[in-house]
Amino acid sequence: MVDHHPAPPGGGPLVTGSEIARLAGVTRAAVSNWRRRYEDFPAPAGGGANSPLFDLAAVQAWLDKQRKGQDVSAEVQLWQALRAAYGDDMIGGLADVAQLFAGAEDEAPEGLPTDAIRLARQLGDSGSPGDLVSALTERFTDSVRRAGSDQVTSRRIVNAVRHFAGEVRGDTTLFDPACGIGTLLLAVGPEAGPQRCGQEVDTRSARFAQLRADLTGRTGVDIRTGDSLRNDHWPNLKADLVVCDPPVGATDWGREDLLLDPRWELGTPSRAEAELAWLQHAYAHTAPGGRVLMVMPASVAYRKAGRRIRAELVRRGLLTDIIALPPGSAVSHALPVHLWHLRRPQSPDDAVARVRMVDLTANDPDGPLEPEPDQTADVPLIELLDDTVDLTPGRHVEESHRDYATEYRALRQEMAEQVSLLADLLPTLTGGDGPSALDGPSVSVADLARAGLVEYGDPEPVSVSDQLDTDYLQGFLRSAANTRRSTSASGTYRLDGKGARIPQMDIAEQRRYGAAFRALQEFEERVRRVAELGKQASALARDGLGNGALAPGD
Repeated sequence: MVDHHPAPPGGGPLVTGSEIARLAGVTRAAVSNWRRRYEDFPAPAGGGANSPLFDLAAVQAWLDKQRKGQDVSAEVQLWQALRAAYGDDMIGGLADVAQLFAGAEDEAPEGLPTDAIRLARQLGDSGSPGDLVSALTERFTDSVRRAGSDQVTSRRIVNAVRHFAGEVRGDTTLFDPACGIGTLLLAVGPEAGPQRCGQEVDTRSARFAQLRADLTGRTGVDIRTGDSLRNDHWPNLKADLVVCDPPVGATDWGREDLLLDPRWELGTPSRAEAELAWLQHAYAHTAPGGRVLMVMPASVAYRKAGRRIRAELVRRGLLTDIIALPPGSAVSHALPVHLWHLRRPQSPDDAVARVRMVDLTANDPDGPLEPEPDQTADVPLIELLDDTVDLTPGRHVEESHRDYATEYRALRQEMAEQVSLLADLLPTLTGGDGPSALDGPSVSVADLARAGLVEYGDPEPVSVSDQLDTDYLQGFLRSAANTRRSTSASGTYRLDGKGARIPQMDIAEQRRYGAAFRALQEFEERVRRVAELGKQASALARDGLGNGALAPGD
């Protein structure tokens, strides 16, 4: 079943790329590949750049022309053959397909089945090996995305890194120390020109990344296999731009073997802070004036274990931006991730004085990445260097756009109104002319309950009779004599409603006492409110005077 979208005036129904895939019996990746490979594929008739819509009639005519209606395409057959032969090791299968075109014409990788070789050569002859490898890579990343794995960098993360990296010159040296299958390293910057260096611990991924680069015509790409933290294959490299989406949550990253490593110039990371080890490794490979764009879990911005390293990063003026991306940007979870943007100063005077905080967590993950004015804040370094060094963008963006003056005026006005009402609420009381009311005739609350005059409420008993005033009842329950009776040996207070006693008075006298107790209760509540307002106003005034949002009046 394909859901048709509203048609433009005078046009037929529109469909998405996913709906085209269902019509054709292929994956969404195959449709994306058709759009790139075939010039006659129908152009978008609506929607946006990230979610185009296509005219259904034009798509059906194109599918009929290509005979792709319900036939299983050769590309899908190849994918199915690879899945059957390699199972979960699809990266190995993709690398073997790429090797088929990169090696000698009469040689084929040993693990590649015969039917996969035939289909791959057929597709390579009808298009180009580079296009085929790109299509298979897109199919793989799409399947990984739907499976919820963090095996590859998501398309949304790639788009964000490219956006915030800005224009990358053709003579740039790019480096990715955890490059995987080359997703970020090959996507950032122009296809031709940059020198791209990478390292990846997984042999299959590193091999496939290099073959991808070679088959798609990218020159100057050198990807090496190995653990970047334990065995750095690029010890002398100084890159203009380092991009990285490092492994998340790893504790066995080699800390014990690397305690004295010179890369930890901001501090030795704890076992739980592998991400800060990757960050410093990336920074160590950055040339003067060069930059780092690192994908980070949001928790790295505030975790206690990384506080000292974050403080040193801020204090030295190396951190230029932190961008909180929308939930859903990462592959494996819906939690937001951050992009940390660092720059190595060219001289001591070249360090930054402020950090730009960007909070995009309210945005659609496929929406625009350029922030609105109220989503950014330029925060002075001194304001970040408190006891926690919390670098969460949302916290600082919210504070930056806070209207201190209006908020302080409102607090001050409410406090003045509350204080003016206090004296009026405190009841007028005169000296008593006898012993304690409870020293005279009294009755237990338990007896009142048995007589049907009281019910045990939460937290205090209440009157259910017009012969007993509830304020009178509860007022005497809080009296000193009953409070002492309700206080345990440990000093804690727990009202014993059943054992408490109240004086016996007629209903008119009860109401006089009840009115006084009610006024006292309102007085106590207002005193608590005044105290709360006082704390809020004091904290707001102190912060506002300190950050320049408020100034002393005349």
